[in-house]
Amino acid sequence: MIKTKNLTKRYGKTLAVDSLNLHVQKGTIFGFIGPNGAGKTTTIKMLGGLIEADAGAVFIRGTDIKTAPENAKRIIGFIPDRPYLYEKLTGMEFLKFTADLYGVDESAFSGKAKNVLELFSLIDWKDELIEAYSHGMRQRLIMAAAILHDPEIIIVDEPMVGLDPAGIKMVKKLFRQLADTGVTFFISTHTLSMAQDLCDYIGIIHRGKLIATGTLDDLKTQAQARSGDLEAVFLKLTRENSFSERYHSV
Repeated sequence: MIKTKNLTKRYGKTLAVDSLNLHVQKGTIFGFIGPNGAGKTTTIKMLGGLIEADAGAVFIRGTDIKTAPENAKRIIGFIPDRPYLYEKLTGMEFLKFTADLYGVDESAFSGKAKNVLELFSLIDWKDELIEAYSHGMRQRLIMAAAILHDPEIIIVDEPMVGLDPAGIKMVKKLFRQLADTGVTFFISTHTLSMAQDLCDYIGIIHRGKLIATGTLDDLKTQAQARSGDLEAVFLKLTRENSFSERYHSV
């Protein structure tokens, strides 16, 4: 469902993403982790069509997002790490705005909107201006908007930011339920325990390069670690990669 081929992005002299090759299968929850500045958010923005790659390509269900962006974006739900919203709209008005962008059928909108608002515990706030929403409520509204058009792919940058424990539990359950119906997730996160609990496959990016990918057991094998959680494996792989880079640069 998601495929990248030699995906590359520079910011001046900084190589943010370096020839990234990924293949995420349908119905998979793929976790994307890495240190600060590793290239996670840049990758997320290229997958979502928010910025263009300098080289390489992104394919969404076989469609090149650069040559046919509208076709590719039509099946994507995008959840950013910061919920930028139109504060003078009500929650329901924002969902209507989103629905119109994605061509949601008018006759289906009301039912869909009420369902997602109830799902994210926002139904009592549907007619309140967004400026009155807390950060967690705004994050839940962004998620509600992202699934309103029944996307086949959901791209998420730090999904649990601002959510309370009950919200985190609900979102994790929802993501798994949607994945079980065939929805594909690409999730960038710093919360390694969440990635370990939720994701089917995990990719580790470090200094713009994909240094490991697979299940947790696959990553343990690559790290030559017989035991340990994702945090221990992550630290070992990134530390070894940093040492290798320093050694070869000498």
